[in-house]
Amino acid sequence: MDQEYDAIVLGTGLKECILSGLLSIEGKKVLHIDRNPYYGGECASLNLEQLYEKFRPGTQPPKELGRTRDYCIDLCPKFLMACGNLVKVLLHTSVTKYLEFKSVTGSFVVQSGKVHKVPSTPAEALSSGLLGMFQKRRFRTFLQFASNYDEKDPKTHEGLNLEKMTAKQLFEYYKLEDSTQQFTGHAIALQPDEKYMSRPAKEVVELIKLYAYSVSRYGNSPYIYPVYGLGGLPEGFSRLCAIHGGTYMLNKPVAELVYGEDGKICGVKDTEGVVAKTKQVICDPSYVLGTPKVKQVGKIIRAICVLSHPIPNTNDTESNQIIIPYQQIPGRKSDIYILCVSYAHKVCVANKWIAVISTNQESNAAPGSDAEKAEIAPALNLLGKIDELFFEVVNEYAPADDGKASQVFVSSSYDATSHFESATDEVIDLYRRVTGKELDLTIPAEIPDQ
Repeated sequence: MDQEYDAIVLGTGLKECILSGLLSIEGKKVLHIDRNPYYGGECASLNLEQLYEKFRPGTQPPKELGRTRDYCIDLCPKFLMACGNLVKVLLHTSVTKYLEFKSVTGSFVVQSGKVHKVPSTPAEALSSGLLGMFQKRRFRTFLQFASNYDEKDPKTHEGLNLEKMTAKQLFEYYKLEDSTQQFTGHAIALQPDEKYMSRPAKEVVELIKLYAYSVSRYGNSPYIYPVYGLGGLPEGFSRLCAIHGGTYMLNKPVAELVYGEDGKICGVKDTEGVVAKTKQVICDPSYVLGTPKVKQVGKIIRAICVLSHPIPNTNDTESNQIIIPYQQIPGRKSDIYILCVSYAHKVCVANKWIAVISTNQESNAAPGSDAEKAEIAPALNLLGKIDELFFEVVNEYAPADDGKASQVFVSSSYDATSHFESATDEVIDLYRRVTGKELDLTIPAEIPDQ
């Protein structure tokens, strides 16, 4: 460790591992440290015994749940958009050769208390229970316009200027009702709030095209998920970094970051007083807690549920995402997400399903109180009988600055969404700030069928 490095990365969460892999490919000398004895950080995958030790110390898993090593349960599970930017990063770095992916078999949204499949094609719009008779035809026309839209071909614009028109104005142009706008924005464009409504309509159209294109790739939903869980993703990028000369140190506590008189980072000191010199540090928020580098921006509720059946009303799918737009729950200001995987992805034993609920905490409920769980009651009610439930509320952190002045670049905590779209956007932004250049994502997002 007593050497000089181009960059030192602290924490082996997915964001940090992607960046260390990208930097090492470019010939940077990288040191990657984690205080934990395992990869993954906040998004680690745990077996059954590890899960019980985390949430119920001293308690052994019930024998009826099966062998502990047959479980790989993500603490912060998220799906990958099949043709999204994270898949492009995986292909750009060839990390896909270390992993096997399987498509997710359903994408759903809740409206008026009922679970509906998200329509992503004009044909599905005509048969969807989400829409009334007149809305079906209007939404079908809207989807046809969105799928045909090509920024470079004016013939596909139908006289509309999507740079000047807002998303709200586009929806109104096609006479889409509020309920249709809700599931389009939240379950197809995957927007967490209504800010996108006042931005150029081209943004939401491109997101709808991405969703539809990703569905067409695999046929059931736009999402894919690694076999054996997300733990393989940071490990794959770690292997990439090591192949290109990166140095890894697990189970290595960090005492402090060392700054020069100019306020810029110059090293990282371990608990034995040894300083590794560097010009840049990339870290997750846990390494700078209590410093001006990070701020708390909220709290996230997560509930890991073990089921012996698929989620009701999801067509008995092996895996799925369900989004409850916040407008469907009186008084809420943020969506609730349900991500469900099963033995099909080899994350649990046969005939078991793992459903994870996540959302932003909006109340000031006392820790451990029933009021905390009440916030996710609409999601819990959709799951049916729950065998085991592991509940937690975690702090959500964000960097306090862009890191350019000190050259310490802090990632954000993983948000409540059940997909990687926002996390991937942050990785791309971090790469831009760290290197001063854009990440080349011109590669087609096509993982070979496996």
